[in-house]
Amino acid sequence: MTSAASATGSAPHRVVVLAMDGVIPFELGIPQRIFGRARTADGERLYETVTASIRPPGPVRSDADFSILVENGPESLATADTVVIPASYELGPVYEEGRLTDELAAALSHIEPGTRLISICTGGYVLAAAGYLDGRAATTHWASAEHFQRLFPQVKVDAEVLFIDDGDVLTSAGVAAGIDLCVHVVRSDHGSAVANDVARRTVVPPHRDGGQAQYIQRPVPESQLATTASARAWALARLHEPIQLRDMAEQESMSVRTFTRRFREEVGISPGQWLAQQRVERARHLLESSDLSVDQVARESGFGTPQSMRQHLQAALGVTPTAYRRTFARRAAL
Repeated sequence: MTSAASATGSAPHRVVVLAMDGVIPFELGIPQRIFGRARTADGERLYETVTASIRPPGPVRSDADFSILVENGPESLATADTVVIPASYELGPVYEEGRLTDELAAALSHIEPGTRLISICTGGYVLAAAGYLDGRAATTHWASAEHFQRLFPQVKVDAEVLFIDDGDVLTSAGVAAGIDLCVHVVRSDHGSAVANDVARRTVVPPHRDGGQAQYIQRPVPESQLATTASARAWALARLHEPIQLRDMAEQESMSVRTFTRRFREEVGISPGQWLAQQRVERARHLLESSDLSVDQVARESGFGTPQSMRQHLQAALGVTPTAYRRTFARRAAL
């Protein structure tokens, strides 16, 4: 969903963040921090972000030692283009039984059909209890994923990813993954130039490698002094060249087997998957920001042929290079 402001100069895309008792202040502030930084080249705001309570305006308890004074009631949800539901530690029957309270159901009833819905961390429980995730893929904090799946068997839970974009309903993993998802939304709405600017101003990466697997505590070998960071930096500097697994392993003076194991422990995916991701990202950037032909983009991003690049972009993004450029090069120019 693209804000009308980007195309017509009309009102910014309106994001309403729902504050529930027990809300985590960090996650409540993510949408304002990310969407609030998004601007056009002329400095115009692309989003308007407001906070709403599930009851009339007033204080909302947080999980910290302070309450938050929320000046908007649940009727504000009816004005939203996008609704964001952050995590709360007081979900009660939502978390325990998979059902909404009457008060929460009444608040959600204000949401208009077609509104984009986003959850951060265990905020996904609210979307699931309301039926928005039925038959859909979704994620949540890895520590809650098994419980989430038992409580909502109709949802296709993926605990390995940082976020899932299912069109009009998007879910993220725990805490900082909400930043990843919101930056992704900015990129989807307005292109990489705007999203990268937001990321730089917020001092976060525009895109994080891997998924939740890298954050799950597992037994690891004691000797962890050697890492694969140098090999990744080496590969990123020459994505346009053929790169073999043994070449990367040699950068760290490791055997291929040891390097592969250590890489997966650190990044959460295999070296081959990581390389493909980086080449897709490189191709996306070039398609958006350059006038290079599709053949040239394929070579510069390391795919070699347009056919190979087309297969990878189709698998990763669901679109062809030409379709991607048509969409995002236009948005970047707005």
